[in-house]
Amino acid sequence: MRTIRRPQLREIVPLSDTTIYEMEQRGEFPRRFNLSPRCVVWDLEEVEAWIEERRNASNAGKSESRPAPNVRLRKTRPVKSDRE
Repeated sequence: MRTIRRPQLREIVPLSDTTIYEMEQRGEFPRRFNLSPRCVVWDLEEVEAWIEERRNASNAGKSESRPAPNVRLRKTRPVKSDRE
C-alpha cells in the first residue's frame, strides 16, 4: 500500500481541504488515517479509485450537479438588481 500526505493529495485532487473533509464526513471521499499523532495520510489506491469512479459517473451522465445558489437570497450583501 502506498500512502500520500496532504501536499500530494492536493496535486491529485484539486479540492479545498474543507471540501475534502466534508466529503470524508459524508462518506463520499476516502478516509484519511494517522500514521502518527502528527502525520495524516490517505491510501493512494483508494484516492485513484475514487477519481476513476467520478470519471465513470461523469462519462455516464450520472454525476451530481447541484444548482447554483440564489445570490439574491444573501443576507449580508444582496446583489443589486438592474432595475434599481
